Amino acid sequence: MNILRQLLRRLIPMFSIVVIATFLLSLLMRLLPGDPAAIMIPNGSIDQQIEIAKETGLDRGLFGYYWKWFSDVFTGDFGKYYLNGGYRDLGGVIADTLPVTLMLIIYAQIVALTFAIPLGLASAYKEGKRFDRITSTVMFTTVSFPSFALALIFSLIFAVNLGWVDPIGYVSPSENLGEHLKLMILPVMSLAFGLASGYTRLLRTDVIATLKDDYVTMAASKGISNRRVLWRHVFRPSSTTLLTSAALNMGGLIGGTIVIETIFVIPGIGYEIFYSIGARQVVAMQTLIALISIGYVFFNTMVDLLTQITDPRTRERRA
Repeated sequence: MNILRQLLRRLIPMFSIVVIATFLLSLLMRLLPGDPAAIMIPNGSIDQQIEIAKETGLDRGLFGYYWKWFSDVFTGDFGKYYLNGGYRDLGGVIADTLPVTLMLIIYAQIVALTFAIPLGLASAYKEGKRFDRITSTVMFTTVSFPSFALALIFSLIFAVNLGWVDPIGYVSPSENLGEHLKLMILPVMSLAFGLASGYTRLLRTDVIATLKDDYVTMAASKGISNRRVLWRHVFRPSSTTLLTSAALNMGGLIGGTIVIETIFVIPGIGYEIFYSIGARQVVAMQTLIALISIGYVFFNTMVDLLTQITDPRTRERRA
C-alpha cells in the first residue's frame, strides 16, 4: 500500500517531465528549416502537402500542433509515415519493432549483469590484490570503447574472418529460436561489453564501501561464511547504484540501439528512427524519439520505487 502511495505521488512530476520533454522536442522539430509537410513528401503536390499539414496539425502553429500530436498519441494514434502515393501506420510499425528492440536490450542487460555481478563482488572482496588490479584495468579500458566500434570489430573478427556467425539479419524467436540467438550474438555483445565494464566498476565501489559498515563486520564476527555475508549482507544494499544504472540504461539503450540495429540490420525501433531520419519523416521522428524519452522517465521512476524495496537504508532516509 505504501508503494502504491509512493507511485501515485510520483505520477504528477513524471507526467510533467514527459509534457516538458515532448514539448521541447516539438519545438526543436519546428525549428528545422523548411516546411515540415514539404519535407515529408518533397515530390508531393501542393494540395497533398496542405492536406498533410491539416491532418498532422502542422498548420496550427507550435501550440496547436503540439496539442494535436499529444492528444493523438495519448489516445493511441501515433501518426503515419507519409510516402509518395501512400502511407504506413506508425502504430503498427511501433508494435512490430519495439518488442525487437526491447528483446535486444534485455539480452544485453542479462549478459552484462551476469558477468558484472560476480566480477564486481570478487574484485571488491580482493581489493588491492592482483585479481582486482587486473579486473579494474580491463574494465577501465573496455568501458571507453563505444558500442558501434565494438560492433564493427566483432563483425570483422567473428563474422568476416572466422565466419562463426552471420554479420547481419534477424529471425524471430518464434520462427527459429536457434537462428535467432545466433544472429543476436554480435549485437548483444556489442551492447553488453561496455555495460558490463561500467556495472562492474559501479558494484565494486559500492561493495567496498558496504564491507566497512558495522553490520557487515558484526555478521562476519558471528561466524557466518564469507560467501553468505557477501551475497546476503553486502550485495543487496550495494546493488542500489547498479540497479539504478541498469534501469536508467533500459530507456537510454533504446537510443543506443539506433546504430547497432542499423549496422546489423535488425528491424527494431532504433532502425526505424534511422529510417525516419533518412526519409525526413518529421512527425514520425518526433513520436519515436518521444517514446524513448517516455521510456527513460518511466524506468527512472520505477527504479526509484524499487530502490526503496531493495535497500532498507533508503527507506530510513525517506521516513
